Amino acid sequence: MEPIPYRRPWLSVISLLSAAAFAFAVCSAVSCSRGGRTAPMAADAAEVAGDVPDGGLGLEAAPAADGSRDEAGVAPRDGEKGIAGDLPSEEAEAMFVSMDIPAEVRARMMGVSYPEGAAVPLEDLRYLRLPYIGFDGRTRVGEMVCNKVIAEDLLSIFRSLYEARYPVRSIRLVDDFGGSDEESMAADNTSCFNYRAVSGGRKLSKHAYGLAVDVNPLENPYVRGTSVKPAAGAHFADRSRAFPHKIDSSDLCCRLFREHGFSWGGNWRSLKDYQHFEK
Repeated sequence: MEPIPYRRPWLSVISLLSAAAFAFAVCSAVSCSRGGRTAPMAADAAEVAGDVPDGGLGLEAAPAADGSRDEAGVAPRDGEKGIAGDLPSEEAEAMFVSMDIPAEVRARMMGVSYPEGAAVPLEDLRYLRLPYIGFDGRTRVGEMVCNKVIAEDLLSIFRSLYEARYPVRSIRLVDDFGGSDEESMAADNTSCFNYRAVSGGRKLSKHAYGLAVDVNPLENPYVRGTSVKPAAGAHFADRSRAFPHKIDSSDLCCRLFREHGFSWGGNWRSLKDYQHFEK
């Protein structure tokens, strides 16, 4: 048995004070303002989540470097599993955050979803953190960029979807898919901002302004004649069929968006875009 070393009491006091000061500095550095209150950023979110399984809180990760996909066509998330069950209401509420685009997110967007010379100022966009229930029933926290005009609408809509345990496959920036709308849709990814033209045209899409959201696009594809996007969603083009995650006029997601003044692509005449909501 080794002898117990003698420790000077004053060193222990200094160590405790130093640790407390460091913790305060970290908390101050990662907080951000939301609606007159302090809202947690990603680092805070991991702390308030409570019981988190291996892999952390379920923050969406970029696609695997080798381009591999799981059986649902979604890039693996480096072992993260999300959170079983629901978060306490106060913790979930604290995670619904809108903020100016952080520097690290700007760096991800430049030259991808936000090309040089884009006519929409970055200052008009907002970065959102959105808790949601995945198809596996686990709580995850996604990220979305949108126009500041609809930021509060989206926080309210996705908060209601979360509270109703409405399943969403994935909420990631389109930059995680190289800015490819087709790849994002094929991965069944819910997204908003992407500076691009409308499908098959030259006019800027509402997505280019951050004023449109696509929800669960694989099960709710864009259909124009025989053209279906994503191509992998062709199985879901027949809307007379019943299947999970189908958006129709009575669906909660559709009703919430319409209550907030969005129009639904499923009501369009010349084509149908069942995933699409715009304002």
